Amino acid sequence: MTGRWIEVADGVHARRYEELDLTVGLVVGAERCLVVDTRGDLEQGAELAAAVRERTPLPWAVVYTHAHFDHAWGTEAFLPCEVWAHERCAAELSADLEATRAKWVAHYREEGKPDIADAISRTTVTAPDHTFTGRVELDLGGRTAVLLHPGRAHTDHDVVVHVPDAAVVFAGDVVEHAEAGFSEYSFSSETDLTAWPAAFDAILALEPRVVVPGHGDPVDAEFLRYHRDGLHELITLKAGVGRGETTEVAAVAASRYPGDVTLAALATP
Repeated sequence: MTGRWIEVADGVHARRYEELDLTVGLVVGAERCLVVDTRGDLEQGAELAAAVRERTPLPWAVVYTHAHFDHAWGTEAFLPCEVWAHERCAAELSADLEATRAKWVAHYREEGKPDIADAISRTTVTAPDHTFTGRVELDLGGRTAVLLHPGRAHTDHDVVVHVPDAAVVFAGDVVEHAEAGFSEYSFSSETDLTAWPAAFDAILALEPRVVVPGHGDPVDAEFLRYHRDGLHELITLKAGVGRGETTEVAAVAASRYPGDVTLAALATP
């Protein structure tokens, strides 16, 4: 359950977990710190809060990169504090909450992880109390963290966190560093495949030295360029299938991504 810190810049840390290959973040200023995502339940959030306290005693704020449970359900241990998110995040957090909880409780029981299932069942989900539409700057004391909505991508309310003085971007699930770059779980009914490459371009325009994905180890700008181009190819393949010019089987054969990833992309709205 415990994670490991990776210092990607002075006072800027990623924390990696084996569970779901999750990556969260910490940005430390002179007066306060910003926690980027809080993990998936009250116990996981408490572990992260304790780990942050080993790094800094400063007051904290929290930002959600998006509403999915593994990124936003661990906030109880951090309260009271500011909780930031895109303006559409709160509605997504509350939509079908108990059905989502039941889904993940069942998932972890089936996986033989009853402790996680029990923790999810006891978790109170915390809605953001500070929201924004496009961009907001948070003064951490001698350092600014910029919260940006890069456009629709993995969800319609994705947030990335730019630390300009360190040239680091926490990208949430807009960027995933799975074995193939994306995984089948990158794409869902919430995904806007056509808009996603523009979100990559918005991150690249920040000229990052390090990009911290929502899952997997940190990457660089070249990784983003490669998978932005991959998204364009998936869009073309999906359009071809939609027009009847090719088949799913042929699209999978032509894709740079594994079959499960390609089929998940083709199934997006």
